[in-house]
Amino acid sequence: MRIEVAGENALILYFGDGTTSPAVSAQVQQATSLLEQSLEGLLIDMVPSYASLLVIYDLMATDHFEVRRRIRNTLGELGGAVALEGVVVELPAYYSTESGPDLEDLAKRAELEIDQVIDIHSSMEYRVYAIGFAPGFAYLGEVDPRIAAPRLSTPRQKVPRGAVAIADRQTAVYPAVSPGGWNLIGLCPTRMFNPDARPTMPVVVGDRVKFKPISRDEFIELGGEL
Repeated sequence: MRIEVAGENALILYFGDGTTSPAVSAQVQQATSLLEQSLEGLLIDMVPSYASLLVIYDLMATDHFEVRRRIRNTLGELGGAVALEGVVVELPAYYSTESGPDLEDLAKRAELEIDQVIDIHSSMEYRVYAIGFAPGFAYLGEVDPRIAAPRLSTPRQKVPRGAVAIADRQTAVYPAVSPGGWNLIGLCPTRMFNPDARPTMPVVVGDRVKFKPISRDEFIELGGEL
């Protein structure tokens, strides 16, 4: 683990060699849980990512020397610890050319039938590696290499809320209407971020996501919008 200053009231922790893996993600997950306890009263926020953890602390209550000391003491034996596995979260997905405008092109590029792409995408369990660039945007990996697809050369100005998408070997569900350059293959009616709900997101880093294909009618019944 490497600790670096990331601002006047922030430190960033890097795990492993910086590459993505379930083992490194598990370390990030466990470090987040442990530091929530050891830094209680000093924390403003923590932002876990693929192989790093941003720790933002209250400058009126402490300084980076004290925070760094507590981090070292708390996480000194992290490498040999066993991280807890997250839960499996099932997300419904309406896969179709109506709900996924890039589904047909992705299938052609992969030399597969559309139904094969759907079967491959929905047969996998995806680990939640990070949350961002927007609240509720969970980066999920890893997509089967047969259906991995590069980002669009020209991003869309408007991607609908709930869009199920692929970029390289990652997949995700857009939590809100936003610009985006991922390949859209379907729609999910589940709200990925709801500030009025508790918890505000259905997944956290370390959880695993499984997509369940549903029909158009089921999508509408579950609150989806076309």
